[in-house]
Amino acid sequence: MPQVRADLEALTRIPSVSLDSFDQKHVDDSAEAVAQLLRAEGMDVRIVREGGRPAVIGRIPAPDGAPTITLYAHHDVQPPGADDDWHTPPFEPTERDGRLYGRGAADDKAGIMAHLAALRAHDGTPPVGVNVFVEGEEEIGSDSLATVLDKHGDLLAADAIVLADSTNWEVGVPALTTTLRGMIRVVVQVRTLDHAIHSGMYGGAVPDAITALVRVLATMHDADGNVAVDGLSQGTAADLDYDEARLRLESGLLDGVSTIGSDSILSRLWTKPSITTIGIDAPSVDTASNTLVPSARAKVSMRIAADEDPQHAYELLKQHLTDSAPWGAQVEVSLDDEGAGFNADAQGPVYDITRSAFRDAWEGQEPVDIGVGGSIPFVAAFAEKFPQAAILVTGVEDPDSRAHGANESLHLAEFERVCLAEALLLDRLGKAVTS
Repeated sequence: MPQVRADLEALTRIPSVSLDSFDQKHVDDSAEAVAQLLRAEGMDVRIVREGGRPAVIGRIPAPDGAPTITLYAHHDVQPPGADDDWHTPPFEPTERDGRLYGRGAADDKAGIMAHLAALRAHDGTPPVGVNVFVEGEEEIGSDSLATVLDKHGDLLAADAIVLADSTNWEVGVPALTTTLRGMIRVVVQVRTLDHAIHSGMYGGAVPDAITALVRVLATMHDADGNVAVDGLSQGTAADLDYDEARLRLESGLLDGVSTIGSDSILSRLWTKPSITTIGIDAPSVDTASNTLVPSARAKVSMRIAADEDPQHAYELLKQHLTDSAPWGAQVEVSLDDEGAGFNADAQGPVYDITRSAFRDAWEGQEPVDIGVGGSIPFVAAFAEKFPQAAILVTGVEDPDSRAHGANESLHLAEFERVCLAEALLLDRLGKAVTS
């Protein structure tokens, strides 16, 4: 584990932010660093790029009669945000109170190192075939993943696929993620005028676009905060103990601010649709003038039930928004991004072996099946490409990891359990065939 941690820290120091506005040389450097780590374990390694960021594929062939396992992680990271929001520099990994802080320390460079730890536990000669696939653009939507899977899918075909980019239920309780919501992201543009005009001279008779936009956005929820778009699917989450106090603690909900929606909290978080306004284009407070703004835009993110068709959900949302235009305002809705959800039938020998590996790595703690309200479109892409493979969505994170936020961190003791569980998984999958 000391060497695993040292290598994790070295990867975390590479600011491999995949957004176009950041220096992409760092993403290239990150891919090469991952490739070197895989080569050191005796893997046949190649770096592939299909119009997007570089991905790394490493392979160890299966012994005769043994299954093959594909291990997924990603080496790109989110932007760090403002340095002032971090207690320590985001790309200088720092330990505090048993946690390693740094951008990518959890999401998802720890996933890479969990795979390497499992290989090292077997001295580079695991009892199963192993493919390692480390993507370089997960944080920007995996746009070239479909092409990579189409052109290089033969290098990744497997009996089971471990996708290490999720979370555990809590520190000390491992989890398999069996459901993920899908996602729709749209841009809503509202126009009321062909040019800006004086708010004193025309206000009161002429509507401005910002007010019209706000009224359109306000129709997306009912008075209780439930999504008000008709026709969307709604699922029911597993019956696990998760109360409002835990939600408030983990989310940072301010005192006096109520939760929204109805049904169980986990259903609201995991299986029911949700809608969030994530950005608005309008004059800033500091630069605003006394004018009626002629047009305004908003970006809206909608999470959808795992079994909902994304295109169908988009059409429902588009119809709702255009029908909600006040005062005859012109409303245009364009699709920005979409991703399918995932719902696993997590039964069978591979899942049983996985749960036994978790149980032993966590010293007898029974694992739980969880859902995740966020969307990980690449999971559905793998499930579609390899329909016969058991899809195992695992994770190195916990509710305090703050992935994507300032002060992202990895619980080091939990990380060791993750590494041990994956090493046990490879061992037991190999023994299951030979026994």
